[in-house]
Amino acid sequence: MSVQEDLEIAARIAHVKPLGSLAEKLNPAHTALLVIDMQNDFCASGGLISKDGRDVTAAQELGKRLPAFIATARAAGVMVVFIRCVYTTDRNFYLSDVWLEQAARKREGGYTRIPVCRDGEWDGDYFGDVRPQPGDAVVTKHRYDAFHNTSLDLVLRSNGIRTVALTGVVTNVCVETTARAAFVRDYYVVAVDDGCAAYVPADHVASLSNIDRFFGQVSTIKEISGMWQGSGAARTAAE
Repeated sequence: MSVQEDLEIAARIAHVKPLGSLAEKLNPAHTALLVIDMQNDFCASGGLISKDGRDVTAAQELGKRLPAFIATARAAGVMVVFIRCVYTTDRNFYLSDVWLEQAARKREGGYTRIPVCRDGEWDGDYFGDVRPQPGDAVVTKHRYDAFHNTSLDLVLRSNGIRTVALTGVVTNVCVETTARAAFVRDYYVVAVDDGCAAYVPADHVASLSNIDRFFGQVSTIKEISGMWQGSGAARTAAE
């Protein structure tokens, strides 16, 4: 049986007609572009990850690609949502014993000796030109999952969002965790291959493969931009 035949069966079973094509899913009218954790601690030289001794080159290259992609989304009328972390605070509001024990074993001083993503400090600031503009939503999280104890689900549903396009870092941690959380909340998920980055290339590939198999689809900046640029042109002509 073909995918099209299965989609026809799905349409008969579902109470809401499924969005079968990538273009349908990424319609700007019901799509949000999530920009996840593009902060200095995760991307910049001198941030947490570079202090861990890991290679942040892929994240920094991503920081060069994303501004134009985000601008394309805005021009098409796609909702843009910046997701940022706040972890370290003076009185430690957010870091549990479980989190700190894991950090002590695996993070080379991160979260214990080294503060991480402090609000109002360089380490928690946005990386380079990947920054929200007036009109963009900003959601603050304290765990890998952008939905966990945040306003993200409320923001998306209040704006009629059905699809989330995922960008940012790290593909195999916060991006994949958020993809899983979005799917089980009944959002269509599109992970943007060259719109995400990991510190180990194999982790990036494995995570995208997992998302594609179980939680959504994988596309590229070029493919999605082509769809959104067409949407923007059509909207401008209609106006």
